[in-house]
Amino acid sequence: MTMRSKVKKIVLAYSGGLDTSVILRWLIEEYGCDVVAYTANLGQAEELENLEEKAIKTGASKVYIEDLQEEFVRDYIFPMLKANAVYEGGYLLGTSIARPLIAKKQIEIAEKEGADAVCHGATGKGNDQVRFELTYLALDPHITIIAPWREWELDSRKSLIEYAKKYAIPVPITEEKPYSSDRNLFHISFEGGVLEDPWNEPREDMYLLTVSPENARDEATYIEIDFEAGVPIAVNGDKKTPVSLLEYLNELGGQNGIGRLDIVENRYVGMKSRGVYETPGGTILHIAHKAMESITMDREVMHFRDSLIPRYSELTYYGYWFSPEMELLRKMIDETQSDVSGTVRLKLYKGNCLVAGRKSPDSLYHQGFATFEEDTVYNQDDASGFIKTNALRLRIHAMKKGR
Repeated sequence: MTMRSKVKKIVLAYSGGLDTSVILRWLIEEYGCDVVAYTANLGQAEELENLEEKAIKTGASKVYIEDLQEEFVRDYIFPMLKANAVYEGGYLLGTSIARPLIAKKQIEIAEKEGADAVCHGATGKGNDQVRFELTYLALDPHITIIAPWREWELDSRKSLIEYAKKYAIPVPITEEKPYSSDRNLFHISFEGGVLEDPWNEPREDMYLLTVSPENARDEATYIEIDFEAGVPIAVNGDKKTPVSLLEYLNELGGQNGIGRLDIVENRYVGMKSRGVYETPGGTILHIAHKAMESITMDREVMHFRDSLIPRYSELTYYGYWFSPEMELLRKMIDETQSDVSGTVRLKLYKGNCLVAGRKSPDSLYHQGFATFEEDTVYNQDDASGFIKTNALRLRIHAMKKGR
């Protein structure tokens, strides 16, 4: 028996776009088995409209549309923000952090349905194939994985459109976009098409979540964000659920032109890729969280944690969210956040998010020690011995060099 003939039921991660719509039909034709379509609602907005109807028309035996928004923000986005995770100095990992949750739920549905295979629509060039499959295998080491882009002969958007026409697959094949996009509650990403030339500036009509800084409101917006153990819990004193808090900050950030990013990043598979991102609420929370830490976290704890940020970010970007090392890192990060509580005041203005104030009952900032005015708690003469002791190795090094 061939591998295809052994597969009895497949759970497909289905978005309803051109690729996964074609994949759904292709699996039915090539594998001759039931295909269950699964969609994770992570805040794609209008992209979720009529998905169940489209999947059934294309041949799905069953459709799951799972609302995972609260879990997404609470258990994935907020833990990542606690780590101040940023990939290559700018990317806040909006697509990367969504993949482990999507794949986790897909494995759960496969178990529930008695399916022996899972399938994704990621190409053989990108990061997502790695993120999906590492998660699949971390949660079910015996699952069969189907990656059509590494199997079929369809090799272009044109060939996919022709396949869709052949099987009357309901996809929007008449509207051409000069780029591809991926959206969730945390961000939206754009890549490919006209963006493949890193010299091309993104068109203004591409952006969906933010106004341009030039066209943002002329008055500054002040907000206050409350944190508890590193987790944002309220805006302007109004306690909110994780989803409602992020939605509110997305709206405010978007109105003020905050959260746009245009970078050329290094994909895990080896090549460089140009990506354009909008992360309005996430950008605000990232800046606010660092400000909260600045007055509540011990210096050496902070510096040690900061040394882990590149590793944490890489593990998230590469797809190792459910690895043993990532589990250890998350526990370590949680330990650093116990006193990261208080309030941060921010000024939002024309693409800028500026810290305007911070306070905490657990603050380590002591005005009596820090003041430039007269004080009775710090003897400045003590600095002489401190400097001489720390300079000893430098003096020895200089003497060795004959200076």
